[in-house]
Amino acid sequence: MSNKDLRMKAILLIFIVCFAFSNADDVVVNPKCNNKARLAKVEYWIDGANRGVFSALTAQFGPYPSLEKESSRLPAMITNPINGCSDLSSQLNQSVALSVRGDCEYTIKAKVAQAGGAAALVLINQEEDLADMSCGNNDTDLDITIPVVMIQKSDGDTLNKAFDSGKRVELQIYLFKRSVMDLSNTIIWLISVGTLIVASIWPDLAGREQNDERYNELSPKESSTAEDNSEKDILDINVVGAVVFVVAASAFLLLLYFFMSSWFIKVLIIMFCIGGVEGIYYCVSSLALSRRCRKAQKSFKLPLVGEVFIIHALVVVLGIAFAAFWFATRFESYSWIGQDILGICFMIRVLQMVRLPNIKVASVLLCCAFFYDIFFVFISAHIFKQSVMVAVATGQNSGGESIPMLLRVPRFYDPFAGYDLIGFGDILFPGLLVSFSYRYDKANKRGLINGYFFWLTIGYGIGLFVTYLALYLMEQGQPALLYLVPCTLGVVVILGLVRGELKDLWNCGSESDLLVERTGDA
Repeated sequence: MSNKDLRMKAILLIFIVCFAFSNADDVVVNPKCNNKARLAKVEYWIDGANRGVFSALTAQFGPYPSLEKESSRLPAMITNPINGCSDLSSQLNQSVALSVRGDCEYTIKAKVAQAGGAAALVLINQEEDLADMSCGNNDTDLDITIPVVMIQKSDGDTLNKAFDSGKRVELQIYLFKRSVMDLSNTIIWLISVGTLIVASIWPDLAGREQNDERYNELSPKESSTAEDNSEKDILDINVVGAVVFVVAASAFLLLLYFFMSSWFIKVLIIMFCIGGVEGIYYCVSSLALSRRCRKAQKSFKLPLVGEVFIIHALVVVLGIAFAAFWFATRFESYSWIGQDILGICFMIRVLQMVRLPNIKVASVLLCCAFFYDIFFVFISAHIFKQSVMVAVATGQNSGGESIPMLLRVPRFYDPFAGYDLIGFGDILFPGLLVSFSYRYDKANKRGLINGYFFWLTIGYGIGLFVTYLALYLMEQGQPALLYLVPCTLGVVVILGLVRGELKDLWNCGSESDLLVERTGDA
């Protein structure tokens, strides 16, 4: 087996892994003690006058506060004792309890306030910060039914001054609702659509002759065989392969669900780095190098490899160094930049190597992916007692590591809510169809409006927006392909029917046929 074949199989394996995590942006909410810390607001009134809003952070246990329109304005009372660690001397009668942080676990304070009749608990931090409120090691009974939030020390001092002055304090606690499209998910949207467009038109960006050189650099004398060898880098998926692919992804996802561990996650991280290096090498070399300047390039010989151009070796070294740097700094706040660069390059590489020959195969692959997403996000929760996709994507039992097969952007104006994410599968699988539409338009000399590529790109962008809209409205994880598949596959089928070209799209030949047709037209 050649080194090229091994490389292609490695990339395909990583591709399957990417599909398995197509919904890594799902949110897990476990009312026992695995709630995601979310930003809340505490609006306050002093003697009936509205004085402003405090920022707060929710606990990992208990229910979330209601949204603003559904929440109530309630009187506030300071607990006695003020640390809220023991039975209260008086009933709170559906008031908001205020306690200070410290002296006992958060869950104990919540249970005491709940037993005292509180409708909610607000903890005042000892510092100008908001801390995660997790469960204690000995918490076996977490029947907490009131929302618990934390505010900063200065905000607590403001309320304490009002109480000391004998004034009446009222609070309204509600969950902070992000807009459908803010800066962070707008960037994710732009990156996703941009990656899909760039990957589709990559042969024209890099120059067709440059793609022929990718794996044929042992010797300048062998350039005459570049055209034939380049075709070996392309894998046209057939109907059987599409079904097998989804079955393999399902098996891999279940394998991870049952055997998830920290070492398994590290294996995935290493696979991600390998795919990222391959992507960087492919993208940089195909953009920077051309057949015209090949004769001017210097080369040297390596054992078992043969003659290698110096510039190619430098690109490989730089790619490995970049991936190694990301691996070493992957827990830093800026690591998302390196992860996104590696991921984008890898996806561009995959969409040049794996291709759909016609709409028939696309329909089988995307329909299987459609039901795969729905099953493992929604239906699996009724079989395995939790969503398999969510359990794997959130890295349960992974030792603190997270799965890297996704793009992420920090929520810039929401520092307590982490990152906006999108799995590689949510770009790659619709991207296969969009790339096919671009090649089909080129082969048939279609313009922007009377072709398919433009409309499928619009459809993908709309589908991704609808995904964010569903997340906004339903406040729970959504299978993105549930919306992306109809907005891409549905668009090409409808356009094909209207234009009377569906039969040609359905029975279109392999990629080589498209190239022959385009060459013949030329």
